[in-house]
Amino acid sequence: MMLSLQRASAFLILFLVAFLPPPQCAQDPGMVHYIYQRFRVLEQGLEKCTEATRAYIQDFQEFSKNISALLGRCQTYTSCDNMLMGIKSLKIVKKTTDTDGSWMKDAVSDSPKVYFFIGSRGNTFWEFANIRAFVEDSTKPAPRKLILTQSWQGTGQVIYKGFLFFHNQGTPNEIIKYNLQKRTVEDRMLLPGGAGRALVYQHSPSTYIDLAVDEHGLWAIHSGPGIQGHLVITKIEPGTLGVEHSWDTPCRSQDAEASFLLCGVLYVVYSSGGHGPHRINCVYDPLGTISEEDLPKLFFPRRPRSHSMIHYNPRDKQLYAWNDGNQIIYKVQTKRKQPLE
Repeated sequence: MMLSLQRASAFLILFLVAFLPPPQCAQDPGMVHYIYQRFRVLEQGLEKCTEATRAYIQDFQEFSKNISALLGRCQTYTSCDNMLMGIKSLKIVKKTTDTDGSWMKDAVSDSPKVYFFIGSRGNTFWEFANIRAFVEDSTKPAPRKLILTQSWQGTGQVIYKGFLFFHNQGTPNEIIKYNLQKRTVEDRMLLPGGAGRALVYQHSPSTYIDLAVDEHGLWAIHSGPGIQGHLVITKIEPGTLGVEHSWDTPCRSQDAEASFLLCGVLYVVYSSGGHGPHRINCVYDPLGTISEEDLPKLFFPRRPRSHSMIHYNPRDKQLYAWNDGNQIIYKVQTKRKQPLE
């Protein structure tokens, strides 16, 4: 379209030049001034037309981008129709002496890198080249030490599309978005609704906001005012850090130790006194497509303490967990949800 306008402009100018008076007449100052003014009017008109066209193109491109994003989101919601049916097996990947911590891969990208956070607060973490380097604690290639300008709070960190999202220590509800490649803070947000004022799980005494990723994107699990003792899930748009929606759930924080989302459904893990058996006793589906009656009894293998974290990775369909210094992978069994009647 822009090329067509440029060609039209050149054609109009040539057309006007064809009707210019002969050279001797063009020497008349009045005639020269008149021709100059007509060219200025024509030029201004073309500039306005070009600006309007450029704005139209930009609006159309933005509209097309938004439609593509919405269609992609709709496709995700309709294609992800699995529900959890069992915790299939476990594999202890590594053992440390640290009771609390978190570890993970990027939940979306194909990167093999593993990220390791020791403790329930701090500003230093490690990036391993792959799972083998993490397991063997190999010096070749050596892990990369990363230092944040802010410290994290709890064990609810996630890696999503090359960004680290974490609860900023010393704040009740601030979430930091950190660019792992540039090593800079990309953005930050404040979770609404009283998030971060109370522990999210009774048996995880350092976690006030637990971030999660599933097939639908980025979530925050936290408590909220007016529903003391119950969990709230908030859907976050990772690009803008805008809040898409929040849901009050019937799942209690009492006796809870961890939770995760899978295909848009919240699964909360409970234990007695922080010890096994570890079982999923509350399930919440914002869309109402499944209920606890649809699921079998869901147990985790017996472990000596409560889990410091359990995070689902939608890329490899596994649960990454930390229990009493053990970094664990749980495999899961799923089946398709029953269609709504």
